[in-house]
Amino acid sequence: MSLLVHTYVRGASGTRYFLDDPDDNLAGFEKSRTKLWGSQAARDLGARFFPQLAASDLYVEPEDARAFLAECDLLGDHLAELGEHSGYGADYVQARLANIREAAVRAVDVGGGVIVW
Repeated sequence: MSLLVHTYVRGASGTRYFLDDPDDNLAGFEKSRTKLWGSQAARDLGARFFPQLAASDLYVEPEDARAFLAECDLLGDHLAELGEHSGYGADYVQARLANIREAAVRAVDVGGGVIVW
């Protein structure tokens, strides 16, 4: 199984409407939930959104999208460390994080949110 990232906006009734995201929406393998995004290494860097993936899907509400984007940038400054800790390697982490970051940028641009599931 794979983790995917999607962006959404909320309608007037609060319903989520998914945007047309690019085809490359891979956020990692299912094991990335614990080995990478929810790892102690990510927590030690100060991540607060990504570690939620260790226990559940991640729902970033529109009001948190800018903070989530900042967290993407924070983790992006530590690709080698995260790659080494997870065993995936820095290139893998960079590629998956790039997809997630791009979704966060789209969310900020339209006042939407991000789901990683």
